[in-house]
Amino acid sequence: MALREGALRLNLLLNSRTFYKCNSSVGVRSLSDNVSSSAPSSAPEIAGDHLIYTQEHFALKESLRKIIDQEINPHVEQWEAEGIFPAHKVFKILGNAGFLGVNKPVEYGGLGLDYSYSVAMAEELGHIRCGGIPMAIGVQTDMTTPALARFGSAELKQEFLLPSIMGDKVACLGVSEVGAGSDVSSIMTKAVRKGDEYVINGGKMWTTNGTQADWICLLVNTSDGSPHRNKSLICVPMNLPGVQIARKIEKLGMWSSDTAEVFFDDVHVPCKNIIGQEGMGFTYQMLQFQEERLWAVANMLTMMENVIQETIQYTRQRKIFKRPVLHHQSVHFRLAELQTEVELLRALLHSATALYIKGNDVTKLASMAKLKGGRLAREVGDSCLQFWGGMGFTSDVLVSRFYRDSRLMSIGGGADEVMLGIICKYMDILPKK
Repeated sequence: MALREGALRLNLLLNSRTFYKCNSSVGVRSLSDNVSSSAPSSAPEIAGDHLIYTQEHFALKESLRKIIDQEINPHVEQWEAEGIFPAHKVFKILGNAGFLGVNKPVEYGGLGLDYSYSVAMAEELGHIRCGGIPMAIGVQTDMTTPALARFGSAELKQEFLLPSIMGDKVACLGVSEVGAGSDVSSIMTKAVRKGDEYVINGGKMWTTNGTQADWICLLVNTSDGSPHRNKSLICVPMNLPGVQIARKIEKLGMWSSDTAEVFFDDVHVPCKNIIGQEGMGFTYQMLQFQEERLWAVANMLTMMENVIQETIQYTRQRKIFKRPVLHHQSVHFRLAELQTEVELLRALLHSATALYIKGNDVTKLASMAKLKGGRLAREVGDSCLQFWGGMGFTSDVLVSRFYRDSRLMSIGGGADEVMLGIICKYMDILPKK
């Protein structure tokens, strides 16, 4: 049933929208032809037995891979060196092909498919040869827009969601602050209601896409009540008077993704720009975190696998003591251990995704997956870099970039310690305050 509905939605979009063409193949907006007849020739034969993926999922991944290989990877080195990538250009390409609204409503430009397709997309984005660009895309698709798509008014979706799905607007998420990173309840940015407007004052830190964004999904305090009941999410255009990009933050990794510190000085926003109900922002943000964490794990899986495979190729060629490095037992055993851990994490991700698309609360499993993903990424990066020797300490190879970029996995979107606290809470072993 889901496959038939997906094909119908894709047919609808194909008949009404422009789609990306990549030489002889086409973007996801034309996948219905493949879905309704036969699978793409390159789709894995095991698709029929996959836990959550169908031939349609693999066709989507194949189409996205062509865009990555032709429109993104050839420019990664340049964008990494420049410390920024052209978000509007890249997002427009992805938006035309349907990849910025895979699980969003059809009436606002999305494909209307279930979240397993977003996970498949996130996995494929892991083939981009840096972490910054996939992260920026994930912010657009799975961090700024889920609450808007679920709870926003029709007017708000038309103004902000539709152009974000089409790639005409770049979005960013304003949650973290200098004194409130993983502790979302401690944010200080405030919106005071005056007539039919909110007046916003405060600041946000570590805002991905911040220097290029057209609008921000902003979490603010709208009352003085309980920290879990006084917050709201508001759509704020970045060109309003009083919105100030204080600086572009230089980072250890994720070089091609721009990260900003943003201040709000008496910024006037219409009350109609609030997402859903006033005071429900904390709840909406927590719900978004389920998708954000699953997305991050899916994206990291492919990156880890690519690093392992490139390390195998390199150690097969590199010799030490007249033998290929790979032939040393400590090396091939360690690589086998790492690949095993990747497969275990993949099983957890797909199991959590299968439960999520059936409507289950997967907060515990998503937190477990993110905790494991962050820690495993550090293991993969450190172990594989060691096997590259001096070459691994240069900026010329993927493993060194992964070593830098992947460190964020255990910090962003909730630190490892926050994930442990959530897991303990669901296990009912967290001490009461």
